[in-house]
Amino acid sequence: MSLQEEIKNQIKEAMLAKDAVRLDVLRGMTAAFMNELVAKGRKPQEILTDEEVLAVITRLAKQRKDSIDQFTKGGREDLAAEEKAQLSILEKYLPKMMDKADVEKIAASKKEELGITDPTKKGMLMSALMKDLKGKADGTVVKEVVDALF
Repeated sequence: MSLQEEIKNQIKEAMLAKDAVRLDVLRGMTAAFMNELVAKGRKPQEILTDEEVLAVITRLAKQRKDSIDQFTKGGREDLAAEEKAQLSILEKYLPKMMDKADVEKIAASKKEELGITDPTKKGMLMSALMKDLKGKADGTVVKEVVDALF
């Protein structure tokens, strides 16, 4: 069973459990899956690959993080709390991200491997790291680590 089908099946469970937040997030995910299919020129009845599903969920999680940041800056903790609850549900479907210490080790070795000493080549290091760590590490963490190396 694909990840997309599994999520569709969990909608019924959330309905029976009367879990409104989880149900809302799951329905939003299925709508995003359909939008992704249409954007790729495929039929809405088709099924995305698990990799495509994870890309969509990652995008949804990033949107929640941005919303949390904006709501917190705007002093709307009530809305930020709602977004945090939704984000925690989305994160259950995403693979575990690497922590900062692991990213630091990889970044230091990649910096030596590429022979980068000039801070103007920071973008080259960032690009190489993101290619290697795609789906394994958060981009903001990688950026912080790269900035700290120079």
